[in-house]
Amino acid sequence: MLLGTVLVLLLFGGAGPASAHAALRACDPEDGSVLKTAPRHLTLTFTESVGLLDDSFRVLDPDNRRVRTGAAEHVPGRSDTARVTLPAKGLGEGTFVVAWRVVSADSHPVSGAFTFSVGKPSVTSAVVDPGPVENPTTATLYDIARYLAYLAAALLIGTAVFLAACRPADATVLPRLLWAGWGILAAATAAQLLLRASYETGTAPALDGFDRTLTTRPGLVLLARLGLLALTALYLRWVRKAWSAKGTRIAGGVLAVALALTWAAGEHASAGIQVPVAMTASVLHVLAMAAWLGGLTALVTTLYRASVVEAATVARFSRLAFACVTVLVVTGVYQSWRGLGSWSALTGTSYGRLLLFKLAAVLVLLGAAGLSRQWTARLVTVDAETVVRERERVPEPVGGPGGGPGGGSPLPEPEQAADAPGDDGYRRGLRRSVAVEITVGVVVLVLTTVLTGTLPGRAAEEAGTAAPGGGLPVASVTNVPFDLGPAGRGTVQITLDPGRVGQNQVQAIVYGADGGFATVPELRLTFTLPSQDIGPLDARLTDQGGYWGTSDFNLPIAGTWTMRTTVRTSETDQVSEADKVEIR
Repeated sequence: MLLGTVLVLLLFGGAGPASAHAALRACDPEDGSVLKTAPRHLTLTFTESVGLLDDSFRVLDPDNRRVRTGAAEHVPGRSDTARVTLPAKGLGEGTFVVAWRVVSADSHPVSGAFTFSVGKPSVTSAVVDPGPVENPTTATLYDIARYLAYLAAALLIGTAVFLAACRPADATVLPRLLWAGWGILAAATAAQLLLRASYETGTAPALDGFDRTLTTRPGLVLLARLGLLALTALYLRWVRKAWSAKGTRIAGGVLAVALALTWAAGEHASAGIQVPVAMTASVLHVLAMAAWLGGLTALVTTLYRASVVEAATVARFSRLAFACVTVLVVTGVYQSWRGLGSWSALTGTSYGRLLLFKLAAVLVLLGAAGLSRQWTARLVTVDAETVVRERERVPEPVGGPGGGPGGGSPLPEPEQAADAPGDDGYRRGLRRSVAVEITVGVVVLVLTTVLTGTLPGRAAEEAGTAAPGGGLPVASVTNVPFDLGPAGRGTVQITLDPGRVGQNQVQAIVYGADGGFATVPELRLTFTLPSQDIGPLDARLTDQGGYWGTSDFNLPIAGTWTMRTTVRTSETDQVSEADKVEIR
């Protein structure tokens, strides 16, 4: 059941184009602008710090030939702003396409394209194939490694916390969980490190660029995690059974915090507003999640496989789980506020909608946790009653309360009482409720991982003020000629970003017979998929002042769609043209 849940959510999280955390806030020249003279630099400003690749910028001229540029660099003192130098002799006239790819401060690559014109726009703009936004094999393998790393960290840290804080009477069944968590986390981290270069460039898995990975922050974070895991292996061999010792707890706590820091340093918390507070909240959130979810796994393993289970152990975990929930709620509320930025982003962005799904799952998890607490309370009560009955049943030893030669049997130990036949029903109920907790907890954990790969609502709203088309990978550009009557023939340049299944941004620019911008009373765009009898779907374009567009058009499935463009050239005249568009 758990495996099925994970696989479903992996597919859900990987559907459609991958989201990233940095978005293009502004570009100079602006997207679609017409300049009198060629610019000396291209400058892009993002919503957070970005890292640059060897081929971060590609500029193509109106004839679709690549323009020689300088090396991409950061603007001095601005880690969120990148620029590239253009040829000193100028670019000539026409429309130029800029394709870019950078790496967000939280380790996710993001790419896109925009256009600008010198002199006047070209009749037909150059179209750049930016290559795959991400290689499907590389992206899938990298995402699987990310999910496994989260799950393994929860298993490793949570089991260690359970051993140290809950002190189970029979801990012999738990070392396997510890080493399983350690092994999976080490393997997943190594896989991420090896795939990192290919993931950033969007290419097939290869070791090319591995040396560069070791000089970037994401690579250093993963390398640091591997180093910490080596120390953790030594710690696990050293600690043996002394989990309750003070030195053991301190050393384990330091390692757990350090491991949690490797996630905080490489994801949302490391970029944006209030970074120190955000990283602290992120570390606490990861540790609380691991202690709760991993501890639940350790608890259910103990309930099913341990020879002796003390009710006191279950009660200790119940108190620990309540503390973890409190930490998760406080840090979760802060992280949600920081990521969303506004109430409208809760329903108006993918990040907000995923957050609502996670909230619903957390409410179910809290309900299951409440049920587990009830079973725990009953088990502790039965345990206490059993001890009282044993005290009343066992006669006073002949040698006095302390016992002696010929004395009676000693009082039963708590763990013996906890295994009394009368509490079997409560144990079964506790096992079932804890199993439900673990299942829903995995759902919450996977949704959390999906959220780390989704553009935060705050950044999405900031990017919304940028030039249209910026920050999104241009995957489909279609030029539709149409008849202007006596004035000649015009062209509508239609861009679908990213031109794939799911949400798309649509931008339509109308050019007149002379190649300049043209104004029309109305522009309508519809899509039909004849093979599936879907449509027509109206893109509902609105006049954005110089172009027609929408940022919220959904193409539900892949296929060859018929795109019909209808241009109203006057109050009484209109012309309609149909074209085929491949949506993947």
